[in-house]
Amino acid sequence: MTKAIRGSLDDNDLLIQNAYIGGVWTQGKGAPIAVDDPFTLETFAEIPDLGASDTARAIEAAASAFPAWAARTAHERGAVLRRWLELLLRHKEDLARLIVRENGKTFGEALGEVDYSAGFMELYCEEAGRTLGELIPSPTPGRRLMVEREPIGVCAAITPWNFPLAMLARKVAPALAAGCTVVAKPSELTPLTALAYAKLGEEAGVPGGVFNIVTGFAAPIGETLCSSSVVRKLSFTGSTPVGAMLAAACAPTIKRLGLELGGNAPLLVFNDADLDKALDAAIVAKFRNGGQSCIAANRIYVQDNIRDRFIAAFAERVSGMVAGDGFDSASTIGPLINSAAVAKVAVHRDEALGGGARIMAQGSGQGERVFAPALLADVAQDALLTREETFGPLAAIIGFSTVEEGLTLANATPFGLATYLCSEDPSLIARVSRGLEAGMVGINTGLISTAVAPFGGVKMSGLGREGSAHGLAEYQNLKYICQGGL
Repeated sequence: MTKAIRGSLDDNDLLIQNAYIGGVWTQGKGAPIAVDDPFTLETFAEIPDLGASDTARAIEAAASAFPAWAARTAHERGAVLRRWLELLLRHKEDLARLIVRENGKTFGEALGEVDYSAGFMELYCEEAGRTLGELIPSPTPGRRLMVEREPIGVCAAITPWNFPLAMLARKVAPALAAGCTVVAKPSELTPLTALAYAKLGEEAGVPGGVFNIVTGFAAPIGETLCSSSVVRKLSFTGSTPVGAMLAAACAPTIKRLGLELGGNAPLLVFNDADLDKALDAAIVAKFRNGGQSCIAANRIYVQDNIRDRFIAAFAERVSGMVAGDGFDSASTIGPLINSAAVAKVAVHRDEALGGGARIMAQGSGQGERVFAPALLADVAQDALLTREETFGPLAAIIGFSTVEEGLTLANATPFGLATYLCSEDPSLIARVSRGLEAGMVGINTGLISTAVAPFGGVKMSGLGREGSAHGLAEYQNLKYICQGGL
């Protein structure tokens, strides 16, 4: 089925409802999966529900394409990525419209996601060509010791619904730049942006089989990708429980793993913080993408002497926020992805209120999947929302007195993805940055994501890094070569 899209596309060929295997657009044999608009709830597209056999076929296509793609020079692969980047930017608004329609975020945020995605494409156009080997001084005369970097091989990418283009580009661009081939499985909730991305890759000259997209529900596709001995790396962005299951399923074939998992990010606002900077950081860190981000500030800790002023100013900003249609320029944030997401935010709010918290401000918004932005104060240190990701527009203020207490509260979680702090004291910033148990620290800013820096966590927030030169290395094997008889 195909229906007109609100904010209709300039290029209707980008609305694709087929999977992509071996350079061929294909339909599955099972019942199609409906794709709906989170705001209107209208089903506006259908995608194939592919299973194990089609996934195996995609793996075979990627394996067949790998030798020729790996044999190309880094310059040649980079040229293909460059053409893909140019097409991405040329169709920027259409891609943003698809993101809004299937994900719900505002059009402005969707445009930002396309730019963020383009950053990875641009980085890896050239980064592969900068890869250097090593010549190691030999302790034994007559020998030459060398280290080369080679592509891992066929890679699997499983991406989430909250950033349907950025999370795919962040995996695919370095993989292809390194000489790997990819089988990708986008979320069944937001597959259309990924399929449009594949269409642009096809136009850019990505050879058949180098990049494949298998659509459908997670279980049969994931099981096939994990059990395949041909797939040599699995990259997954999603929840920690699912990441743990995938890691266990990959263990028998000893795959390389890249896992970007759950977060429970704290934001520490210290007494000496610049109030305006702290408010700007909190708004972005908490409400970007409607709070549906793994690096969202889930717990906002504010020190005693600044807390009342911070809450009053934060409440004023939250009161003016509007949740609604992502295509409406008046909307600050869009709807949540589904009814279960709305219910979870409501549970976190109600549990906190039952523990003594107070509602200090609430924005506006109507709709079945719309949750009006809200600010809570006097939240208990052990509230449910401090232990689980809220993944929605509910900001919670928790007090603390000393630096030591703030660090203890911030680190009191099994997760360690992103953290934030606001302070103007250089020595305090240095001390707290070192003390936070996380892969990333934002200082006086809530916007930390960039293609040129390594993104990833510690503890139960995952393994490996995406972005930067470190992200490219995740798709390369080191080969040591010892030459004797010289």
